[in-house]
Amino acid sequence: MRVNASQGEEFRVLVVDDEMQLASLVSNYLELDGFLVEVVGDGQVAVQRAREWGPAVIVLDLGLPGVDGVEVCRMVRTFSDCYIIMLTARVGEVDKLVGLSVGADDYVTKPFSPRELVARIRAMLRRPRQSSVESLDTVAVFGALRVDRAAREVHLSGDSVPLTRTEFDLLAALAAHPRVVFTRRELIETVWGPGWFGDERVVDVHIARVRSKLGEDPADPVFVKTVRGVGYRMGAGW
Repeated sequence: MRVNASQGEEFRVLVVDDEMQLASLVSNYLELDGFLVEVVGDGQVAVQRAREWGPAVIVLDLGLPGVDGVEVCRMVRTFSDCYIIMLTARVGEVDKLVGLSVGADDYVTKPFSPRELVARIRAMLRRPRQSSVESLDTVAVFGALRVDRAAREVHLSGDSVPLTRTEFDLLAALAAHPRVVFTRRELIETVWGPGWFGDERVVDVHIARVRSKLGEDPADPVFVKTVRGVGYRMGAGW
């Protein structure tokens, strides 16, 4: 389970990168900021260590030899809800979006400032819990879709829908205010927190993944509606 960061808490961060000089630099910055850090340079080892050690955050290079970052992310997501930040040296947007589509929470493009990476991790760990939204009714129903913000569960036609923390938080934010249209920036401030910085299109990727898990037709979604030129809102039955 993910928890919110506060002063004095130590969090485990697994750094996965075969560029040992860069991995060591990132590790040093994280340790100076109070994190417990382990570094591995192999994808298969990273999956095993993530299972055994239970890190709060994984900093994961996309371009690992052998088992690459995308496959590592896919495997980790079968047993862990930890935050995953992809590192990529590739400039193509497709590479970044592929990483997010298998369950990564965010990405950083090389070269990057280790100080900024640490700040982003801290902001991520301070993300507010969506179960504490101001609505007294923590269960929202939209036709066949049931979103229980207190239990952090989603059911569609009675079947459980497995969402990552970020995916759930986005859906919960929309479900808490079904008549409200959220812009990307408003969703980022609600889900990632006001201290987050980066590409706002990360919202679109996670929304697309939520829709996919809900079996939505991208051209005509039922539950998560696109309001062209503005953002997103909930549909179906409110």
